[in-house]
Amino acid sequence: MSEHPKFHLPVMLPVRPVATSTACLVATLSSRWGLLAILSGLALCLGLEQAWAQQDMAAFSIWEAIVKWTPLIFWGTGQGLGGFVLNIWVSVLAMTIGTCLGLMLGIGQVSPHRVLRWPSWAVTQLFRNSPWLVLLFYFMMLLPYEIRILGFSVPFSGWFKATVALSLPVMANISEIVRGAILSIPTGQWESAESLALTRRQTMWRIILPQCVKRMIPPWMNWYCILVMSTPLISILGVQDAMTLTQDALAAEGRMELLIPFYLWLMLWFFAYTYPIARWTRRLESRFAVKL
Repeated sequence: MSEHPKFHLPVMLPVRPVATSTACLVATLSSRWGLLAILSGLALCLGLEQAWAQQDMAAFSIWEAIVKWTPLIFWGTGQGLGGFVLNIWVSVLAMTIGTCLGLMLGIGQVSPHRVLRWPSWAVTQLFRNSPWLVLLFYFMMLLPYEIRILGFSVPFSGWFKATVALSLPVMANISEIVRGAILSIPTGQWESAESLALTRRQTMWRIILPQCVKRMIPPWMNWYCILVMSTPLISILGVQDAMTLTQDALAAEGRMELLIPFYLWLMLWFFAYTYPIARWTRRLESRFAVKL
């Protein structure tokens, strides 16, 4: 028989004893580098804790400044209208004036008489394509500070001039909304009114315009929101609105870290005012929707 080749089996060496975790900790502490690492870790933790404390104090200081200046920015100084309330008042008054004038211009644009149609179209295009800021400066310089009528002086404050200036582009855009809504009514409505022997004025106010309401509400509300967002432009003219008072508060504090929080806080006010209007507009659309 042939002999089998001889194989050398591996020999297992004895296992080196492994130090326990307690022994490793003692060895680390006993070495200089380990002690230095522990001290560095403690210093880092203390530094982070102090930084977090400073950030908490800074955040608290920012909120404290916001709370302190919020009444002034919202109500103003108490001497007449001012602050965010003035922005809302200017937007409501300008929208009211612009809507009334725009309704007349819109009806004039669809008038069969050229004497009314062409001037209405020209005024609409003029103020519709004019920059709002230019109109603000123009009317601020054009209108006097006061006029005398029968011995009585009627003052023209800065916010009133700004209201008149803002109402003009609103008037032009409302005029286009009214014109488009009137032209969207089917011609059968006009023919039916004519068959009932109604005059054009009666047809417009009793038949056509009531049907235009549901068509005009969404763009009308949209333009009101645009107008509200544009009211901070009046701060350039020195009117004591929310933007002007916010800038005064920042100048009084003299802290750059308050710049973003203050303007963000003011932006949230405008959002909180306009967003419910947008939701209400959707409800009105559903309410006035025509079900065929």
